[in-house]
Amino acid sequence: MVNRPLSTSRPPWLRVPEPADFRSPVHDERVVARLGAFLGAAILILFVTGLVSHLHQHPVSWLPFGPEPVWAYRLNQGLHVAVGFASLPLVLAKLYTVYPQLFVRPPLTGWRHALERGSVGVLVAATVFQVVTGILNVFKLYVFGFGFTSVHYATAWLAFGAALVHVGIKLPIVLRAFAASARDLDGPGAGPHVAAGTGRPAVDGPDAADGPDAAGGAGAPEGEVPVPADTAPGAGATRRGFLGSVAVAILALTALTVGQTVTPLRAIALLAPRDPFDGPQRLAVNKTARGARVEELATDPDWALELVGPAGTSRLSRVELLAMAQHEAVLPIACVEGWSASARWSGVRLRDLATLCGGRPDDPVHVVSLQPAGTSYSTSDLPGSYVAHDDTLLALTLAGEDLHLDHGFPARIIAPNRPGVLQTKWVSRLVVGSAA
Repeated sequence: MVNRPLSTSRPPWLRVPEPADFRSPVHDERVVARLGAFLGAAILILFVTGLVSHLHQHPVSWLPFGPEPVWAYRLNQGLHVAVGFASLPLVLAKLYTVYPQLFVRPPLTGWRHALERGSVGVLVAATVFQVVTGILNVFKLYVFGFGFTSVHYATAWLAFGAALVHVGIKLPIVLRAFAASARDLDGPGAGPHVAAGTGRPAVDGPDAADGPDAAGGAGAPEGEVPVPADTAPGAGATRRGFLGSVAVAILALTALTVGQTVTPLRAIALLAPRDPFDGPQRLAVNKTARGARVEELATDPDWALELVGPAGTSRLSRVELLAMAQHEAVLPIACVEGWSASARWSGVRLRDLATLCGGRPDDPVHVVSLQPAGTSYSTSDLPGSYVAHDDTLLALTLAGEDLHLDHGFPARIIAPNRPGVLQTKWVSRLVVGSAA
């Protein structure tokens, strides 16, 4: 019996792949740069619109928002959610084009490469987290065990900061990729990141000496994707087709969801989570009276508005409120989840109630709901600029009818350019000016 040494070679299907093994023409820095530019623009839009929404709900003195233009918050939140949906195919496409870089060996070639890969890891994790949890929030699927608003806001800063670091590192590559015309998508990979005749990325710069190419391997800094060696006819068409298919996916997803904000597209909004006109009095509802635990209090015939101001405290029944001067305003309910719809409201101007209790017409007003104390959005605050506006009402009717219970009966706040969660329903108390 002859003892033969065991073979140490691995079957081909067990070999750890290298970036150069991925031969698709779309693993190309020109494709990556174009997708990255659009994804970067989406991240910027999402960050700015998300910050605006956050500051509406958590105002700061140095950046006050006012009631004009009336449609501003509706546009802001509709854009935020629409771009969030559109980011989904962008993120998936970008990850597909760069995933060969997961197999770069060694994984780090120097401090710059370490910084780059670290920023990419944070950016990918934060962006995927934001897109996935944001879409789940729009569909009101709270399967995660944390408060969405605060975590989403904090992670937005993380994603934006990582994006800035990544752009700073990748700017030379992005500029080089965009310097070529669209026709250049037909050609072979340009630049020093492709080793001639191998399709493998070449490492250049101060870290080249200790990079993987020095040892005969294949590797490149994160995002410097190896360009396929083959330049057969059709490679450019494949790249353009890939980018075109991503664009079609974005447009289709947008068209099928944006109807919850852009009402002319409502008929084709097959994937929209909400129909803004599906609800009592043809207006959608997020929180019902039963969900808010106010049914008994809101239908109590002895309900009266408690009005607190410099002149003291008074109580006004709904009959007395209806006997006051009534004003009408066509204003949207603009929900933070992206849906919105305009409706015709009527009621008493808030500034009239402010002056009735000894306040000024531009005094701030603190609003208290019948909801149990401490529940989310059971109170809100209206700055003086909102109180003074003609269209800021303590609404009593909707579309010419008494408010439905789920829309805030017996009385609710309606004001221009304001998130729906701050249009407080089932109002029980108004505190005017310094009394607040």
